[in-house]
Amino acid sequence: MRQRRLMNEINVVPYIDVMLVLLVIFMVAAPMMQQTGSVDLPTVGKLPNPPTQSLQVTVKSDKTLELRDVGRGKDGKKVTRDQLVDELRSALARDAQIAVAIAADKSVRYEEVIAAMDAVKGAGITRVGLIVAQK
Repeated sequence: MRQRRLMNEINVVPYIDVMLVLLVIFMVAAPMMQQTGSVDLPTVGKLPNPPTQSLQVTVKSDKTLELRDVGRGKDGKKVTRDQLVDELRSALARDAQIAVAIAADKSVRYEEVIAAMDAVKGAGITRVGLIVAQK
């Protein structure tokens, strides 16, 4: 009777089969895991009731702020964020229905625009809008 010799090699064929099955599962499941959807962007329209007096806050490309009184046609003046809040609070004390429009340079980061909007809201003004250029 012959004695069987022990094999000291690993049979990798079953491992390859398992790996190919896993590869097919991931190839089928990966496209389903990506969430695709459309984003509804707001459209630009005209104000139904334009404010009688409004202020414009401009965020420039060097992150400086400028406050301009549109209703009176005055030139803008550079302000810090704290000065902006103080100016807006005094304007709100004069007219409770005052509106503020925020304009920003194209190269300004979004965080700067949000910070300016937060300063306007912090002054207690509820009528805030963004100035955009029409195409």
